[in-house]
Amino acid sequence: MRLEFINSIKVDEILGRNILTNDGSILLRTGVKLTQQYIQKLKQLGVFYVYVQDARLDDISIEDEKLSNLKSTTMKNMSKIMKNVTGGDKEGTKESLAIVEDLVNYIIQLGDVNKSLFDVQTYDNYTYLHSIDTGIMAIFLGMSMNLKESELKELSIGAILHDIGKTKVPKEIVTKAGELTVEEFEEIKKHPTYGRNILEKNLSISTEVLKAVEHHHERVDGKGYPFGLISNEISKFAKIICVCDVYDAVSNDRTYREKFNPSDAYELILAGSGNAFDEEIVRRFKETFSVFPLGICLRLSNGVEGYVIRQNKNFPDRPVIRVLYETETRKPIKFYEIDLLQNKNIVVKSII
Repeated sequence: MRLEFINSIKVDEILGRNILTNDGSILLRTGVKLTQQYIQKLKQLGVFYVYVQDARLDDISIEDEKLSNLKSTTMKNMSKIMKNVTGGDKEGTKESLAIVEDLVNYIIQLGDVNKSLFDVQTYDNYTYLHSIDTGIMAIFLGMSMNLKESELKELSIGAILHDIGKTKVPKEIVTKAGELTVEEFEEIKKHPTYGRNILEKNLSISTEVLKAVEHHHERVDGKGYPFGLISNEISKFAKIICVCDVYDAVSNDRTYREKFNPSDAYELILAGSGNAFDEEIVRRFKETFSVFPLGICLRLSNGVEGYVIRQNKNFPDRPVIRVLYETETRKPIKFYEIDLLQNKNIVVKSII
């Protein structure tokens, strides 16, 4: 399976991973043949990349069907969760959050970080998918920090609901494509407090979750908001959510990103260690998440191009690459593999 930019997709290639709508329904199903009409529609929806099937890479397992179904079900219930929480329907909220707990339990027991993220983003499904992926990343990061199962469940709820306060911010500000005015940004900066107030008023929820939501834009150097807290004044859950929120937002925010570039997002997190983000959490982030997703094509410093087929644990920027063609002519060759961990004189130059 290959991860290709939408402009590189050829007519009649076969979709390798489901594309979901905002409500969790399947827009295009794995196995569909991509016509020119489908490709054009995906571009209109703001899709920058898709997975396509490739027999030469059929040993790359991207899809976790059980997890995909759980994410789809969670997405279908996100509007219900938001409505129940903001409306104070405690019983309805309890029932809808039980679906989130199913997702958490599965990740704790069987989750594979390399199959859990990098879903196809469209303009209409970004908001809910961002909340869910932030929650999933937070669980994996929390697991690497040896949090207890009960803590992981609280962390996931805080992560999935971290932006619920934006429901109190005027929609025209939240969805504005251009730069915010000073007054608009001041209103945006209130959403963590709005979020805590909503949850505190309408749910029986732990103080740790409330702090996670209220503190998720604080920075360890004191330059965050809404309170300018520093270091240990910030909730541990919030520190975890902050890293995951920023990474996912930068990876998928199409208002300024010309193309999907995971290395830039990754470097942003590493560069923020000790000022924006907690140093220990960034270290765990580096141990947990890889720079380049499975199936993406990379150009190496030796001029060779190939696809990521495996990750090397604890070496996030040194994957195993499979070379399928001669770079200059694009002529198919008998493929071979380059393990960047074993070939330290070769580095990744760019994403193709």
